[in-house]
Amino acid sequence: MRKRIMAPLIAAVTLLPLAGCGAADMTKQASPYAAAQGTKTVTLSVQSWVGAQANVAVAKYLLEHELGYRVDTVQVDEIPAWDALSQGRVDALLEDWGHPEQEQRYVNDKKTIARGGDLGVTGHIGWFVPTYFAKAHPDVTDWKNLNKYADQLRTAESGGKGQLLDGSPSYITNDKALVKNLGLDYKVVFAGSEAAQITQIKQFAKEKKPFLTYWYKPQWLFEKVPMTEVKLPAHKKGCDADPKKVACAYPHTPLQKFLNADFAKKGGKAAAFLKNFRWTTEAQNDVSLMIAEQKLSPEEAAEKWVKANEPTWRAWLP
Repeated sequence: MRKRIMAPLIAAVTLLPLAGCGAADMTKQASPYAAAQGTKTVTLSVQSWVGAQANVAVAKYLLEHELGYRVDTVQVDEIPAWDALSQGRVDALLEDWGHPEQEQRYVNDKKTIARGGDLGVTGHIGWFVPTYFAKAHPDVTDWKNLNKYADQLRTAESGGKGQLLDGSPSYITNDKALVKNLGLDYKVVFAGSEAAQITQIKQFAKEKKPFLTYWYKPQWLFEKVPMTEVKLPAHKKGCDADPKKVACAYPHTPLQKFLNADFAKKGGKAAAFLKNFRWTTEAQNDVSLMIAEQKLSPEEAAEKWVKANEPTWRAWLP
């Protein structure tokens, strides 16, 4: 997620099974189907957060069952995903939270990546406290009052400071700079992954403990643990241009799709379908919830959504 930003985290959650996936940089690995002569194949990049997994699950299901393609998925971190896409090691990235440097390099300058259009979902990263704590202490939702609550938000991991819980260290966030530049008595503590962060948030909520966390929308967890955003200084264009000097909120970002440029031109119906793929925040959350909370496999979740939403996806087919 985003300057990136985000991205996000699932815990006690079953992640999308990926062919040959892992936490390692996958940019040097091609799809195992890439050299299969005469085979209609598509390789999709998938990020570690469940919303991105939901996109890929539905796209994969429809490419396979409606268009007759063989689909491979590869898990790649945010920045390496651009390299892999440029090199043709993956064909499409279905959820990007905004990487202007990579977009300038690969889309505008090298022209090895093509824009695939809006996903239809607007992403936003922010700092959140549980709604039960916000109701008891309404002024905590203004960043200027956070130091007042630092003692209540301390943990063993944060030492003598309040804890700001983040997810994976691989997420590109402004949080450490924000803490420093806003003069906050807090320490950024990484849970390690989206799943680990969700586990911690759920545990805090179960015990009705206060917490401050980096989180983002859209995300299914809000339905299980209501959270209220802490208002940071308003985001203005260019306020986050220098990562070391950031002192403003994260932007609201219309999430984008990107395709390898050659695939965009020669990918036939698969490329046309992926360009047409556009759904709502509610639809993404529905599939995410099935995967993360109901423990359906990604394919099962996609099949269930597809069966219930034919008018929506029919419009995506070329």
